Amino acid sequence: MIKPKVAFICVHNSCRSQIAEALGKHFASDVFESYSAGTETKPQINQDAVRLIKDIYNIDMEKTQHSKVLDDIPQVDIVIKMGCNVVCPVISAKYVEDWGLEDPTGKSDEEFKKIIETIESNILSLKEKIKTQSLY
Repeated sequence: MIKPKVAFICVHNSCRSQIAEALGKHFASDVFESYSAGTETKPQINQDAVRLIKDIYNIDMEKTQHSKVLDDIPQVDIVIKMGCNVVCPVISAKYVEDWGLEDPTGKSDEEFKKIIETIESNILSLKEKIKTQSLY
């Protein structure tokens, strides 16, 4: 079976979408390929996200990921919008879902951890949906 390609998209591709890419690779690489991208990039991934993902999961996002624009990733089958609060980037796919997550940038570690936990839960749910249904 060819694994579907999933893109987690946000405007800046520096926080929520990067977390989703890392957790997608960590929890669901047996079911789908994870990518993240945005319409703009930042010089580095959000440092609070990097620190917390390393503390919680022992994943060093700065070693395996960087901020990317939509043209930097392959054609995908599934698009997950992180919740942009502005006009979300547009990318075509056979299945699109909007997780509507608030950006934790500049917030406390506790707020960040809530978003991380939600992303983890959503990744596991998406993994099950792909395994049991044809989303694309």
